[in-house]
Amino acid sequence: MHATRPIVEEAVRYVIDSQSSEFMVQAFSTGLFSAFAHNPKIAIRDFEGSLSFRRLGGTLEDARMEMRIRAGSLAVMGDMSEKDRKEITERMHDEVLRSDAFPEIVYECLRVAASGNGNLFWAALSGSLTLRGVNRPQPISAKLSLKEGSLRAAGEFSLRQSAYEIAPVTAVGGTIRLKDELKFSFDIAAREQG
Repeated sequence: MHATRPIVEEAVRYVIDSQSSEFMVQAFSTGLFSAFAHNPKIAIRDFEGSLSFRRLGGTLEDARMEMRIRAGSLAVMGDMSEKDRKEITERMHDEVLRSDAFPEIVYECLRVAASGNGNLFWAALSGSLTLRGVNRPQPISAKLSLKEGSLRAAGEFSLRQSAYEIAPVTAVGGTIRLKDELKFSFDIAAREQG
């Protein structure tokens, strides 16, 4: 008996649809007044990118992914006064992101390990993130769901601001100090490019 070889599909490319996606950052306050302070939630609103791969049985081969985020599109969300929101937003763009000097945040991934069953895959992305001109490895895990002509990727990851040479941030007259670690969550939609 000869073993049957799995069917290898042609490479497929998906383009991110940011309007149908959600990408959020959660910052956490610390210090004396942390119980009363804001834990700012930040929406990433303007991003683009693509993901390509070939299916080989229950794996994804030759997977590649790139995403570009416009730093100036990040917006502070949540329940707070307009004055606090304005101050946090200004400090985020001026001091943390330095959006004028570094208008793009880029994630590139040339290695993806993925396994699954049918149209559901669990993927481990071994990529790098460039933030404020500093490039660091950034692993990301995601659940991928494929449907005819579309893909959804959902997951969470963390990063430390200090790894990107970002100094600790204070806001609202110094009463709020943010922790070094930020938590990201995403539910990204992409459409197959014909």
